[in-house]
Amino acid sequence: MSMMTIETPLMRGLERVLDLSAFRHQIIAANLANIDTPGYQTRDARDFAGEMQQAMDGEETSFTPVAHKLLGLLERPDGNNVSVERESLLLAQNQLRFQVAVAFLKSEFHTMSAAINGGSTS
Repeated sequence: MSMMTIETPLMRGLERVLDLSAFRHQIIAANLANIDTPGYQTRDARDFAGEMQQAMDGEETSFTPVAHKLLGLLERPDGNNVSVERESLLLAQNQLRFQVAVAFLKSEFHTMSAAINGGSTS
């Protein structure tokens, strides 16, 4: 038995935003978890801003999320370059982006439901 799905370009873009945000959340959490690990180098999603923009523009991408080490950050004597302030800011921004995408997705579902029900939302 197959199930028919209804998907809009906005929904596909929001799905990509949610996937990218979840991926980045894992990276930020790993950075924070390794704040006291000697030699640990901060990681981030490769071209996160570019991929996020493509997702919001509705462009199809074949991007596979990849984490890479960030160079050029201030290192402590033990070689670790994780900054609690930087990671906390990125985490807050990422959480906000995720919440906004979820709100837009809910709105899209509400609009589709209203259209299916002939304008009635009850």
